[in-house]
Amino acid sequence: MAKPALPTAILFLVVSFAWADPGRWETEWPKTDFSNTTVGNWSEIISGGPPKDGIPAVSDPAFIPVSEETRIEAREPVIALEIDGALARAYPLRYLTWHEIVNDEVGDLPVAVTYCPLCNSGIVFDRRTEHGVLEFGVSGKLRHSDMIMFDRQTESWWQQAIGTAIAGELTGIELRALPAWMESWDSFRARHPDGLVMDEPDFRRSYGRNPYRQYDSSTKPFLFSGDPPPHGVPALARVVRVGERAWPLARVRQAGSITEAGLTIEWREGMASALDTARIADGRDVGEVRVRDASGQDVVHDLMFAFAFHAFWPEGQWMLGN
Repeated sequence: MAKPALPTAILFLVVSFAWADPGRWETEWPKTDFSNTTVGNWSEIISGGPPKDGIPAVSDPAFIPVSEETRIEAREPVIALEIDGALARAYPLRYLTWHEIVNDEVGDLPVAVTYCPLCNSGIVFDRRTEHGVLEFGVSGKLRHSDMIMFDRQTESWWQQAIGTAIAGELTGIELRALPAWMESWDSFRARHPDGLVMDEPDFRRSYGRNPYRQYDSSTKPFLFSGDPPPHGVPALARVVRVGERAWPLARVRQAGSITEAGLTIEWREGMASALDTARIADGRDVGEVRVRDASGQDVVHDLMFAFAFHAFWPEGQWMLGN
């Protein structure tokens, strides 16, 4: 069993900013070519506190039938993934909050299910690249408060929010994001009674507890020093990001359904915030979102915080409806 490590959230109390310096990383990252990078200002990258693999990614996770799961409560959020030819899978945030990356294979498709609690960014990537199939871990570094992943094959660094390598041998390579979405456990099991759900990992963690208590009601993101979002949008307001566009969740929630820019975005109640109360199941209802194109197909999107959208897409389009 892996040795327990402090989750990033505990660093609210115990860590101070540790500004990046590639020269100081050579011992920990001897395989990473920091001269090959798209990062223009290394001071954007800081330590989140845990070292490399201090937050342990999960590889080859175990799954159980939906009908056998008794620990997850109805309103708890999961990341739902539906791949043609394979049973639908649910990846509960009660596990991803503590591990942030799950390396899995669905049918013949190798995927990385990722979740950055500090940005509320949950994205599923295809792990296949022109350089082979990659396996990802958590570096312990942050940029604009977003997790920096690394691949175990070359130890290149990857920005989770954009799915792109930002330092190392594979700099500039982009991962293909797959349609996936956050929804309540109740919604997933109702649609997929014969589906699969990720089983509890074999680590000593307080699964079902939220180590980021009341984070998404804060006014300032943790370990973030960038500009606030424009238009008076609160930094920790959720937005529905599709490409370089962002719809404030508050607008979608009020409308129930919005059709514009060739998309239909629907909101419905029933999913708890994973970043609110101490027990994830008790979190306030932030609802769940589905995004489809004009043909009814699910579209790649992210339900991230507004500050992160603005940090990574500073010229992005804000879909405010006015």
